[in-house]
Amino acid sequence: MDEVLLRSLTPGVLTVLVRRGADFAAAEDAVQDALVEAIRVWPADPPRDPKGWLVTVAWRRFLDAARADTARRRREDRVDDEPSPGPVPAADDTLHLYFLCAHPALTPSAAVALTLRAVGGLTTRQIARAYLVPEATMAQRISRAKRTVSGVRLDRPGDVATVLRVLYLVFNEGYSGDVDLAAEAVRLTRQLAARIDHPEAAGLLALMLLHHARRAARTAPDGSLVPLAEQDRSRWDTRLIAEGVGILQGALARDRLGEYQAQAAIAALHADAPTAEETDWVQIVEWYDELVRLTASPVVRLNRAVAVGEADGPRAGLTALAELDPGLPRYPAVAAYLHERDGDPVTAARLYAEAARKATNLAERDHLTRRAARINARSDAGHGL
Repeated sequence: MDEVLLRSLTPGVLTVLVRRGADFAAAEDAVQDALVEAIRVWPADPPRDPKGWLVTVAWRRFLDAARADTARRRREDRVDDEPSPGPVPAADDTLHLYFLCAHPALTPSAAVALTLRAVGGLTTRQIARAYLVPEATMAQRISRAKRTVSGVRLDRPGDVATVLRVLYLVFNEGYSGDVDLAAEAVRLTRQLAARIDHPEAAGLLALMLLHHARRAARTAPDGSLVPLAEQDRSRWDTRLIAEGVGILQGALARDRLGEYQAQAAIAALHADAPTAEETDWVQIVEWYDELVRLTASPVVRLNRAVAVGEADGPRAGLTALAELDPGLPRYPAVAAYLHERDGDPVTAARLYAEAARKATNLAERDHLTRRAARINARSDAGHGL
């Protein structure tokens, strides 16, 4: 069963049901039922038109559910409108569906969570991790969002800022998480930047391209993570870097700075350095200061502490880190790195081990475990053990 194909077809099928009059929550349930049926049936009898098959089955599931509720009589009138099992026109409705999910009836945070779950294909756990909240809290938030839009006609698209936030989170999860959604996020952001005159849409596209350009160098042949400072920069995609820098320069020239442009500027400074040692950390700290001003995000402050440690020395980085909540994700990993650079291997090894226990994916856990083991091995050798 090709799960990537199913994931790519889901937004289009969901859009067909919504446009035919299904409320969002019922349409999502019907599409999920159709996907389960596809997983059961397709291996033995694959359809010639997968999207048409899913639309037909999902619409039937929606009608079956509609007959059971209080609006049975009104909704049964739609039976004659059941789509035929023939080919469905090939149209990419994904970006349109992102805007529909960002409905004015929802708060921006609820709209983002709902879209990530229904359209982006992320699990509740992945979304909760992106928002730094417990999984149960995020599950309740998504349920409330579904109830809010249940029965609401999704004909009032939401705002650009919410859609940009969704695309940003999808890319982040696709780039570093368990589900590969990065390329899809880049594709949709290209569409959005081409359709609207918005400097932050351009900034987000530039940010994605600059990060995506380094992707081939982020992992070793055995799948282990390679830190930025240790990456083989000859493997970076210079074409994507040049495109990203060009887009960023055009956005910055508009003099309407936003968080995605500031993040892209940091990524561009990394991409511009021929070696890790030649990175302009002073300027990177300045851009992080702008990001703190724009977002007040604790994650931004955490990353800024690393940059301060590179620009002004590890003691300065540890001082900046001391102002933050130790419960932040990746706090122990940042503290371990700064202590290692400050010549405190015992504390660094302990913190790397703690960070490994708290890591949210296997590759990151393995990387942190190896860092702790490497420091301990050096320490043992130094003591003649």
